[in-house]
Amino acid sequence: MDAALRTGTTLPFAWYSDPDVLARERERIFGAHWLYVTHTGRVPEPRCLAGCTAGDAPVLLARDDDGALRAFLNVCRHRGCLLVDGDVRRASIQCPYHAWTYGLDGSILAAPRSEREPDFDTSQLGLRPLAVETWGPFVFVHPDPDAAPLAETLGHLPNLIESAGLDVAELRFRHRAESTYAANWKVCCENFLECYHCQVAHPGLARVLDVSPDSYRLEESRWFSSQFGPVKARWSGAFDPTGPVPRGQFHFVFPNVTINIVPGHPNLSIGSVLPDGPERTTRFLDYFFMPDADERWVQQMLSWDNQVGAEDVALVERVQRGVRSGLLERGVLFESERLIAHFDRLVREALGA
Repeated sequence: MDAALRTGTTLPFAWYSDPDVLARERERIFGAHWLYVTHTGRVPEPRCLAGCTAGDAPVLLARDDDGALRAFLNVCRHRGCLLVDGDVRRASIQCPYHAWTYGLDGSILAAPRSEREPDFDTSQLGLRPLAVETWGPFVFVHPDPDAAPLAETLGHLPNLIESAGLDVAELRFRHRAESTYAANWKVCCENFLECYHCQVAHPGLARVLDVSPDSYRLEESRWFSSQFGPVKARWSGAFDPTGPVPRGQFHFVFPNVTINIVPGHPNLSIGSVLPDGPERTTRFLDYFFMPDADERWVQQMLSWDNQVGAEDVALVERVQRGVRSGLLERGVLFESERLIAHFDRLVREALGA
């Protein structure tokens, strides 16, 4: 047997630029899984509305008069206009195009001139509901309103994060960082899923965390995978990684949710990797800290984290330029990249390939 096949192989390189593959992924992956969209601080009380995005789907979050969190497709049933931008407070939801109006439960309340239409049936024209659940301050939605509970996707991940000394319910949102990549979304996810490249490409990270294969631990579950990086005995770098959070934890929830915990003081960043075309990706990270976090430490850690992110942009864009050549069928995966193999397996399952 060919040595490369014994080691492991990537997805076909053609899948990283083919628009037909992306169309299938949007339907069978992003349209069929729980996706992180935002934090509960955007809808803290009744009559708060927030517009956000899950994959290609525009999402409307609404806190109804009883305080229940609801999610709908953020699209008017009349002609498809987006309903809400940003964060607003309203007793109802009104389309800015023709003033169709909906209750916070999604039911249609008014449609101007509907009395002139003999067959107009309001019971069939409420907003399309989505499943919505929270984990601490983190809001997830699923396109299927009857989806299996979020807990089935998260599994024991909340316990792993609790073991880092973090109570996610105590964390407070700090800010959102957004970035774009000239690369396929899968290239970006696969880059997150291995630290084989860290010693070479992230010298600042490697001065803080022990990324050697004997110390840097990898674990996989059904729908998520985890990386654990201990602090080096003789660390050096831009921020102090000592504190109540003893090691780095980096989790990935299929299909596109990344979670980072840096050693030192309590912190967590969570966000989504979103396709914006076959060879373009957008990504956001929501950063959370304790309310009394030391500002100097936060700024130093964020500067270190931003440097790692900038290095990753260059890496994934170099990979995209390589895989689009069409002259190689696929690549090779080592044991240190077995979380990529896990991700690739889930992609193949979803696409029926």
